[in-house]
Amino acid sequence: MNSAVYQNIPKENIRSSVHDLKLKRTSVLQQDNDHTSKFMGINPPKSLNCNHFAKISLLRLITKLGLENFYPNKLTLQLLLEINKSNTYDHPVQSVKDIPWCFFRRLFTINAECRDCTQEPNNNLEEDLSDDQYDFDFCRMDDSDDRFNPVDIIVALFACADSFLQQQMTLKMSMCQFSVPLLMPHSNNSQCSLMLWALRDIVKEWRPHDSCQSKNFVEDNIVQADMPLYSFVRLKNCSLSKSQLLNMILSRGQQNHNYFIHREMEGGALEKKIANGLVEVCWYLPSGRENLDIFPEPAAFANLRGDICESLTQFNFLYQVSTAVFVFLDKVEENEQKILLSLPDVKTKLFLVVPVKDKNAKEDILSVKAIRVKLDLPKSSIKIKDSKMNLVEFSIKLRAAIKTSNVTRMKIINMFDKAVELGLSVDECRSEYQKKAAEEIVRDIEVQDISDYKKQQLPLQGDNWKKLSQLEKKQCRLKDFGDSGPEDYKCQLQQKVKQIKKEQSTYKLSKGMRTFIANLSTNNKEKQNYFLKWMKLKLDTQSREKLSALRKKFKEACKKKDCKIIAELDQALLESSLGIEHYMREMGLIYEFYLHSQKTTGEIAALPSVVAKMLLDGYPLELLDGDASNIPERWVADVLMELHRKVGEKSRLLVVSVLGVQSTGKSTLLNTMFGVQFPVSSGRCTRGAYMVFLKVGEDLKTELKYDFIVLIDTEGLKSSDMEQLEDSYEHDNELATFVIGLSDVTIINIAMENSTEMKDVLQITVHAFLRMRQIGKKSVCHFVHQNVAGVSAHSKCMKEKKHFLDQLNEMTKIAAKMEKQPSIEAFTDVLDYDIEKNHWNIPGLWHGTPPMAPVNTGYSEAVADFKKNLLEIMKDDRDREATQIPDFLEWMKSLWRAVKYENFIFSFRNTLVAHAYDNLCNEFSQWEWEFRKHIFSWQTEAELEILNTDNESEVKTWEKVVHSKKSQLSDKKEEQKQLMMEKLIDYYARKDRHTNLIEKYKEDFSRSIIGLAKEIEQSVRTKLECTLELKISKKKAQDIQRNYRDVIEEQVMRLLGNWKKSALSDKQLIDEFEKMWTEATINVCGLKEQDIAGSVLMQLKKNFSNRNVNKDLQVDLKEYGKKPFKVIRVHFDSWIKGVIHWILGDCQSFADSAIESWTQFVLDIVKTNGDYHEIFTRDLLEKIDSFVEHSYKHHKTNMQFEIDLKLHICSFATRQFLEMHKKFLYKNNPKSQLEKFKNQYMSDFLDLYKERDHCQRKANDFARVCIKPAVEDYVNRSLGVDIVDEILTSCHSTEYSSRSYFQYKIQRELLQKEDFNSFVRYTSNYEMYVKNWTFEDIKQKMSEDETLSKLKNKILQVIFTKITEALNKASKTKDGTHLEDNKESITEFINNMHKYLIKDISFSEEDEKAILFQIQSTCHPFIKSLKTSIEDLKAELQEEFSKSKDIAADLEKLPIRPHDELFKRVFGCGQQCPFCKVPCEAGGKEHNEHHAAVHRPQGLGRYRNHRTKKLVEVLCTTDVYSETTFSNALTKYEWHPYKDYKTYYPDWHIPADPSIEASDYWKYVLVKYNEQFAEKYDTKPADVPQAWRSITKEQALKGLTEAFNMK
Repeated sequence: MNSAVYQNIPKENIRSSVHDLKLKRTSVLQQDNDHTSKFMGINPPKSLNCNHFAKISLLRLITKLGLENFYPNKLTLQLLLEINKSNTYDHPVQSVKDIPWCFFRRLFTINAECRDCTQEPNNNLEEDLSDDQYDFDFCRMDDSDDRFNPVDIIVALFACADSFLQQQMTLKMSMCQFSVPLLMPHSNNSQCSLMLWALRDIVKEWRPHDSCQSKNFVEDNIVQADMPLYSFVRLKNCSLSKSQLLNMILSRGQQNHNYFIHREMEGGALEKKIANGLVEVCWYLPSGRENLDIFPEPAAFANLRGDICESLTQFNFLYQVSTAVFVFLDKVEENEQKILLSLPDVKTKLFLVVPVKDKNAKEDILSVKAIRVKLDLPKSSIKIKDSKMNLVEFSIKLRAAIKTSNVTRMKIINMFDKAVELGLSVDECRSEYQKKAAEEIVRDIEVQDISDYKKQQLPLQGDNWKKLSQLEKKQCRLKDFGDSGPEDYKCQLQQKVKQIKKEQSTYKLSKGMRTFIANLSTNNKEKQNYFLKWMKLKLDTQSREKLSALRKKFKEACKKKDCKIIAELDQALLESSLGIEHYMREMGLIYEFYLHSQKTTGEIAALPSVVAKMLLDGYPLELLDGDASNIPERWVADVLMELHRKVGEKSRLLVVSVLGVQSTGKSTLLNTMFGVQFPVSSGRCTRGAYMVFLKVGEDLKTELKYDFIVLIDTEGLKSSDMEQLEDSYEHDNELATFVIGLSDVTIINIAMENSTEMKDVLQITVHAFLRMRQIGKKSVCHFVHQNVAGVSAHSKCMKEKKHFLDQLNEMTKIAAKMEKQPSIEAFTDVLDYDIEKNHWNIPGLWHGTPPMAPVNTGYSEAVADFKKNLLEIMKDDRDREATQIPDFLEWMKSLWRAVKYENFIFSFRNTLVAHAYDNLCNEFSQWEWEFRKHIFSWQTEAELEILNTDNESEVKTWEKVVHSKKSQLSDKKEEQKQLMMEKLIDYYARKDRHTNLIEKYKEDFSRSIIGLAKEIEQSVRTKLECTLELKISKKKAQDIQRNYRDVIEEQVMRLLGNWKKSALSDKQLIDEFEKMWTEATINVCGLKEQDIAGSVLMQLKKNFSNRNVNKDLQVDLKEYGKKPFKVIRVHFDSWIKGVIHWILGDCQSFADSAIESWTQFVLDIVKTNGDYHEIFTRDLLEKIDSFVEHSYKHHKTNMQFEIDLKLHICSFATRQFLEMHKKFLYKNNPKSQLEKFKNQYMSDFLDLYKERDHCQRKANDFARVCIKPAVEDYVNRSLGVDIVDEILTSCHSTEYSSRSYFQYKIQRELLQKEDFNSFVRYTSNYEMYVKNWTFEDIKQKMSEDETLSKLKNKILQVIFTKITEALNKASKTKDGTHLEDNKESITEFINNMHKYLIKDISFSEEDEKAILFQIQSTCHPFIKSLKTSIEDLKAELQEEFSKSKDIAADLEKLPIRPHDELFKRVFGCGQQCPFCKVPCEAGGKEHNEHHAAVHRPQGLGRYRNHRTKKLVEVLCTTDVYSETTFSNALTKYEWHPYKDYKTYYPDWHIPADPSIEASDYWKYVLVKYNEQFAEKYDTKPADVPQAWRSITKEQALKGLTEAFNMK
């Protein structure tokens, strides 16, 4: 920490003040002690004003320490709690300005060496060594200008600290067994101050000797403890150090502890500049062991710094409040005599401590004797230390005097009036109003039991709140629902929940809570802080008193063994805890339930903002109510979101939690590590979980990548309060799972010798870590073993560490077995765990026996080292993505909801995970489309290259081309697969997508990429083979066509020669041509028809090879299977025939859906207008095989079912494929192709005969016959991809962004249509419904704003641009000159065009030759005419596209059909829930687990009750968390528990619904169409719960929206 950061007060102001005070140094006389001096009857000294000197010194010291911006009282606790380099790294003091921050850093980690860092280091080591040789001729002047007495440093820091930091300082100093200020000397005002407020927070425990037998102990606030005060003061100079002697008096034997700083400590001999007049106090507290205790009763010891002559006010105060005063002096002079003679009751209170010095000893002793006589003191009041007596012996002598003195007791709080009377200020006077407000609130506690007080003043956290928690758990666990059924039971529970919430919202604000909220809502932060502190102090006092009385009664009841009273008192002890957290809890519940009832007033609505400010100031927030085991989710969420807004939405959190057995120092560990104030006393252990926000300083924020460190302190595991309960292990498991799930770092605190308890804790925590691993939460775990000490502990403990790791592994195996994760065998399978880095040994906190044991410096240093390393590990963890508050809240809600279920893993759902998964699915779909699109582009080029291969080549040459293309395909596939893999890796490397939460899905998507690549490669290979077959078929037709074309052209020329010289009319010429054409084409033969039925049957036999079913396959496929397929009894195994009536309909429905899908598959092939290929049949049979396998597994169908089904669908396919083949033969029939050119040949004959110019006609024919089909083919090849791109990049893209959103879109549309048949199709045949929906959706979108026409024209522009460019290039030679203008150049021109367009379009050579037959034009006119024809063709096509309205026909003829591509994108794997038939929404196809956002009543999946024959109304998401059972063919109709559904369906994950309302959609659908579904499924309607009937359409839509996380 660097004070230079804080520039509030200019240094010049401080320096100016110091200068002004120096000017007054010679003129201002002492005034502050006048009142006291006159009271004592002595004259004020004629000396300069010591108070002003002290103030000058104070300001000078503060300036040197760099604290001028914090004076006076501006340094806050919040500033010191900030996580920065200064309080994280224990750097040695390098300069004077480092001293304050080093002191605070060590003090807040209760490091007893914090007072040792109050000096600037001496860097002149060699000079110091030479000085040790005593150069008597040279004595250095003591330049102590930059060296300070530690007491001065402490006074300066108290002067800069505000009231609340002063409290923390005294508390930490007291823990270190240091003296703390009782009276602060003059600083900012003219009075010294009683530090009553600063001491208020100190609570101590002790056992007086009179309580040894009963083993009772006393716990009290130190300012309220009634005990004697022994004051030690100095008169003038004294050679004996009273502070050192006090330390010896309070220390036992050789264990000397420096309670007070003395002259023999480092810096202790330096002159005190500002500390004179300081009164410090510490306490001696007995442990109840006579052989260990120095004093049998508690006592306070005060030490006045400096000469009493200069601090008469302080001395007089001490004298009046003390049991005894020990005055240390060497001699007594006249002025000092006046002071002592003015004192009353000297015989009983005054002791003179006199060291005897050899020099002037006699004279000094005489002065002491003289004063003794004057005071009439007994000899026992004079304690003389001679030179023969050492300090230890003398301390024993003084102890005896203390023990034998007349004991009078006084509480520090009772010193208030005496301080005011003597003119002292009291530091807590400024908070009187807040004190009275707190007293008003807690006044009623004094006259009644705390439990009764809670019921009156804090009613919302009473029985109803606890009942609400129990009901919510029952809703999740669904036990004991009796005959009502799980859904009815859930509705009953929901009704009870609503009733309780309604009751809670009717409570009026109690008087106490009104006062509490009013004081908390003030804008004055100081007043708010005072009020909260007073509340804490008052409540802690009341709790201690009540709990102490109850413990005594409990102990007596245990002696009498009265079980009834013991039980009552045990409950009373639990209910008698009352702290400020209960009021904060009540405030949260007021907000929660008032908000629920819409009664929120402005004051109530502002509460989250109030508490958010408190969080920023370091106050804890109760996260989990440990009394009710519940979370007020709305309250916590609104508070944290308010905090998120207040910090400008920069709230990256590092969450650190601690778990361990109760009372083993968990809270102390966090308090020591971070300087916070989790409660560790007041008779109350932590219940539930509390969180504190610590701001990360700017100097660490960049390195850590966090804005806040959030600390979560929890109640102890294996709590004595819970161990009597049956579900104590479950409670601990829930707590551990919840806290570990929220945390980035979990500290497991182990500080017990009980190996059984340790094993229990390990099993609980390991179980929780295992759960986190399964849901994708990456955690860091540190095990902390406390009370391990010794310099050799590390090496000695290696064996123990190894043993500990063995225990961890053992617990891991047990937890893995419980969570059904047998592959996990070691703890390192669960977490990245390093026995060196994640295992810490920390010595015990106390160095000896409390309460007087000093803190162990080794504890503090070990904890500080642990903190530093913990933060270093988090800094180095670059893969971790920081969680912001909104994400933290989502995670919290999901975790808490999941822990309420018995099976955490199966029930866990989280919107962050869902969003992260959906985002990845969206990205993956885009990558998949880019993969497909790239391959489609390559495939188009490859097909064109195959089609454009020289027709004169042999088939083997073409096959080589195809083989080459397949090889290229493999390379392309690998290249794109690798690219997609890299995208996946890069995506997971990003830090802004919560990828850590979906780490477990990475392997699924990797497999999906591999599967996708394989699928695409197989599909393209098939297309290439089909293209080759097409070319071969066309080649056969073209060969026939070419032979007859040659004959026709020869006949045309002969006819021309015969009639050239005759003058024939056009009619005569046409008649001659017709006659010639008929004779020339009369014998043209067509292509041979294939035996399609034989080919399909051959494939079918291959499919059944080695299964001896040939006899069953002897059928005529062209005639077989024209009737609908029927599932009959012979289709099932014999053992199942007893229950055949249960599954016959289900199997028939399943088969009908599959047949419909296969029928569509066949029809889609037929629509391609290609020729039949045996691959089609193979693909069809593969689909049927997959279905048959599923049917055998789920319906227990047999071989006969498979045979009949395959024959049925293959016979349909045969007829369709035969029809397709015939169409292909007709289209490519040589005679038909020749007839296409008849008119063209006739025109050629007439033009040649009449010698007419036919250049433009030829150009038009070339454009119409050759270019137009090629352009149309190009448009069709490109259009499918462009349509998909258009949809995916338009405003409609979200509909296809993920399967979840697609489901939401479809279901919302179904609800709006309200068409029963649509619901039936959706639930019964999801695949066909989606295909049809996608097709219709594309039709609709393409019709909007003439989108399809625009896309076609856009493609048209592209290809015509390419054609124009190719035409221009083709008209020139290689050297850039134009082709020669002759007929021969036309052929060269056409060949050039081929070359430039070979990758874009394909021309028919036969068509070209026919068109260019006997062309008489030269090249240049032809090119010019062709350009004109192409422009005309372009316009013609544009007009055709604009007029085309049959979008369905356009879509069906596309080689890449957009509806198929979008279907693949949203359909997924096609699996459906085994119970309700909801489709899987998991991304990719190769996932390990199927899942869906919302499940349905099982009746919609055709499930019915075997006994009642009614549709099952229960949702599968309800049944899998209940005690119900199911039976089906898979279980062989044996009853099996739903909760163990994974036995039969291991690849399905069915989590609980995110809320009861999430399934309202399907509840509404079942209620609305119950009768119709029953009729459709030939069964009885479901018994739907009455509550479902009240669900409206709007509620159904709202439930759907929430279930799919749609905003």
